[in-house]
Amino acid sequence: MDRQTPDNAYVTRAGVKLEHALRQFAVSPAGLVCADLGSHEGGFVDCLLQHAAAKVYSVDTSYGILAWKLRRDPRVVVMERTNAMHVELPERVDLVTIDVGWTPQRRILPRALSLIKDGGRLVVLVKPQYESLDAERDGGVVLAQCMPRVLDRVRATVADCGARVLGETVSPIRGSGGNEEWLFLLSRQ
Repeated sequence: MDRQTPDNAYVTRAGVKLEHALRQFAVSPAGLVCADLGSHEGGFVDCLLQHAAAKVYSVDTSYGILAWKLRRDPRVVVMERTNAMHVELPERVDLVTIDVGWTPQRRILPRALSLIKDGGRLVVLVKPQYESLDAERDGGVVLAQCMPRVLDRVRATVADCGARVLGETVSPIRGSGGNEEWLFLLSRQ
């Protein structure tokens, strides 16, 4: 755990994960228009707002899950019942954050890349259980010896989608199922 960020600083622990990435990658959302794909309760949204984002499009397939304090914040554009793989925004954004479940990066990155302005960036939470083969997992947890291969596949996916990896860091918190998670900073090639 990154001890500089209290466990309860955000509406969910996902905010702590994004906070770690922002620090590691020296990315400041201050004044930026952002989109968070897979917002759910809003841990990433909360983190972006606490770091002075000008606006955050909160995109999720769920309904009524986003925390009330975020829902009522005038900087948040709530886009519930919206599949991030098909989302259309009224403007291109400076920063896209991604924290989606059940979806490999190869399925979400093409749309996410289409949402950013020239020079825009993405911070992506890589959940290896959705990137791995069945033989690389034990009860849903990716085997430690398979993690390098899984991450190499994600890097190849990034390149195949026309993006490049600017940075990588391991999340300070494991996923709820016990998987080590990674955060990648991406841009278009």
